[in-house]
Amino acid sequence: MSVKTRNNVHVTGQGAATMVFAHGFGCDQTMWRFLAPTYHDRFRVITYDLTGCGGSDLAAYDRAKYASLHGHADDLLEIVEEFATGPVVVVGHSVSAMIGMLATIAAPGRFAAQAMIGPSPCYINDGDYVGGFSREDIGELLDTMDANYLGWAQSLAPAIMGAPNRPDLREELTNSFCRNDPEIARHFACVTFLSDHRTDVARSSVPALVLQCSDDLIAPRTVGEWLHRNLPSSSLAVIDNVGHCPHMSAPTASSRAIDVFLAQTLR
Repeated sequence: MSVKTRNNVHVTGQGAATMVFAHGFGCDQTMWRFLAPTYHDRFRVITYDLTGCGGSDLAAYDRAKYASLHGHADDLLEIVEEFATGPVVVVGHSVSAMIGMLATIAAPGRFAAQAMIGPSPCYINDGDYVGGFSREDIGELLDTMDANYLGWAQSLAPAIMGAPNRPDLREELTNSFCRNDPEIARHFACVTFLSDHRTDVARSSVPALVLQCSDDLIAPRTVGEWLHRNLPSSSLAVIDNVGHCPHMSAPTASSRAIDVFLAQTLR
């Protein structure tokens, strides 16, 4: 199976450098349609679906390979190797921010920068670390997925999107969640919400932007601040937005923050 088919890879734009956009849990590459086109005239732009999501080949979802985020990071590296030209900037939303970070650790020479939108290295509170959820919270979330996946998607997706004045975006994310294969989504949810990559953070030497929303149910401000303190060569930008998907609900503010970061990094 080709990498292009496995991950439904699309390449657009033009430029000496490449931007790769990796979507978050429950989503697919269409979620980048407000942000990615901003870079078409400056970068070669790659969008793709994580294996098991969107238009990817669902038969390629191997539970052993994807039992950790490293499996998805390996996919990202394969995509970069086959389709990227020049310096690479990886833009990852939510769980894909950590997937991108793991890729930069594995192949630091291949990446010039990384932009993390709503990132979290660990969702579970642990001592002084405030990830936003207790272990019991995550257990209840996963149990609800098991009992009634569609009901879970219809109740949680609007809260994740936020964007109280954009019911169309809330409905879009709900529909995206509902289109996912429930078995794959449940497995990926376990991997996502039970992962802990805090010890990996200091190993990433590639310049990073931590882009956070002022009000985010999934990745609270405490997480972004922790990342900024512990991630080498990092910048922190907080935009005024309610929700976990600013690339959809606040694309202009998101692109401005990324542009400032890139202007300082890609010289």
